[in-house]
Amino acid sequence: MQSGRTTLSKFLIEQLRGRDDGADLGALLVDVAAAVKAIAAMTAKGALGGVLGALDARNVQGETQKKLDVLANDAIIQGCEWGGLVAGMASEELEAPYAIPAEFKRGKFLLVFDPLDGSSNTDVNVSVGTIFSVLRHEPEAAPAEADFLQPGSRQVAAGYAIYGPATMLVLTVGAGTHGFTLDREVGNFILTHPQLAIPEDSSEFAINTSNERFWEPPVQRYVCECKAGRSGERGRDFNMRWIASMVAEVHRILMRGGVFLYPKDTKDPGKPGRLRLLYEANPVALLIEQAGGYASTGRGRILELEPGALHQRVPVMLGSRNEVARLERYHAEHDRGDDQPFVSPLFNERSLYRPEMALGSGK
Repeated sequence: MQSGRTTLSKFLIEQLRGRDDGADLGALLVDVAAAVKAIAAMTAKGALGGVLGALDARNVQGETQKKLDVLANDAIIQGCEWGGLVAGMASEELEAPYAIPAEFKRGKFLLVFDPLDGSSNTDVNVSVGTIFSVLRHEPEAAPAEADFLQPGSRQVAAGYAIYGPATMLVLTVGAGTHGFTLDREVGNFILTHPQLAIPEDSSEFAINTSNERFWEPPVQRYVCECKAGRSGERGRDFNMRWIASMVAEVHRILMRGGVFLYPKDTKDPGKPGRLRLLYEANPVALLIEQAGGYASTGRGRILELEPGALHQRVPVMLGSRNEVARLERYHAEHDRGDDQPFVSPLFNERSLYRPEMALGSGK
């Protein structure tokens, strides 16, 4: 290993020095990193590993489970349950919190995670990731579901791994957002992207425009202005991106700026949003804000939300601070009724789709 390179372990020792829970938190994050390495090895094998494809099962979200969803979930649980560092865990793949087996000591942290974000992309070899959040747990008793329902502002650490051309681990312990790249030859995560910073302004946005007809007017207004480019309200051209993997979208924003939107829509009125608050929105929001960005539902800061359920869903708008602030302003104007009525050019007054106005039509 080259001299002078900062490993994840060294970084955590330096970052957490002097904190009462620093040694235990650092050890837990090293355990998470070890599980990430195992998941990276599985995803890297692709079709050669025999782990692609779907299972004949659905998770608590009602989503079809991929083989890698279950394997990644098991890797994190098995890697973190035995060390006496966590009191309990919760996952996208499990209906209820995971209780630490009786033979293992319980610790003072709770770990919540999405084991394989964007897993629908595994069969087509597109980047996927793991998202995690660490919370405190003080009581001696085993945690109940209510103990996990803490606002994102109380997270003591958060991060994600992205499995792409290189495997990276991006995390925060409350002192900036930092990126580590896995050196496969020696098996260490090396600090390669210290103190990531998101520019306040951007000309890039990510959203699934196939749902445009279901969006609220403030989101339609914002996206319409972006697509109008320099000839429209914004006076400059925007690029649009969509990968269908939140980790990949957020990683791009942390590297070069932009805004990511997964807004509330009317496609499924029973869901107030699409992304899960505790193990998707909250950890990513903390990473974004520690890098100088902002994360909102459109109507308030994500990190201030009081969770009401383990798998609660919320709208998510995050990235470059000024762009997210504009989205909040559009929502506030709409809710007050003091904005101009907005009708998307994709629809006429009878809400019928106008394909001649669709993105990429050239008209």
